[in-house]
Amino acid sequence: MLEVYIDGASAGNPGPSGIGIFIKGEGHSIQISEFIGETNNHIAEFTALIRGLEEAKKLKTSIVSVRSDSKIVVASVEKQYVKNEEYKDLLEKAIQLTNEFDLFFIKWIPGNENKAADMLARNGIQRGK
Repeated sequence: MLEVYIDGASAGNPGPSGIGIFIKGEGHSIQISEFIGETNNHIAEFTALIRGLEEAKKLKTSIVSVRSDSKIVVASVEKQYVKNEEYKDLLEKAIQLTNEFDLFFIKWIPGNENKAADMLARNGIQRGK
């Protein structure tokens, strides 16, 4: 099983944004930090989820457990519904990716348990400056 910790960050809302992904398990320890342009925090969070799932797929795993401190992302994936039109396409893409794994879990965790992904997301903002 892969554990995929994700986070998105924005310097301003909207503002320069970054994503951070920390993947561990099955002999892997992968850190991804990317600048994603100017956007808002929720889009950054959904983008981090999609990117994390794409990376997990490349590792040819069958079980993925995503951890996020974004309540909107976790609730949206669990319900497979998001009210805000702006996030619907992102959620659809994420759900398509989750369906490619035999088992998929997503869990909300408090920010203090997501420090690695948070640091990577903040570093992603710096890459764009």
